[in-house]
Amino acid sequence: MVLRITRLVCLLGLLHGLAACTHVAPYERGRLAHPTMAVGPVSGPGESHMQAVHEGATGGSASAEGGCGCN
Repeated sequence: MVLRITRLVCLLGLLHGLAACTHVAPYERGRLAHPTMAVGPVSGPGESHMQAVHEGATGGSASAEGGCGCN
């Protein structure tokens, strides 16, 4: 019974991983390469906090911030 459940979980994990992969057509790549999708320079502390919350990580700032934006 445990082996059957393990196989089922592995199969569902494999199917979930395969569903995330897709082919992007050349005409759709323009949207993905749009300038608004690029990370630009951050001008102030509020924007750096927003970017840290959005990205879920911080780097190089003096304070430790979380990914939820509740600090």
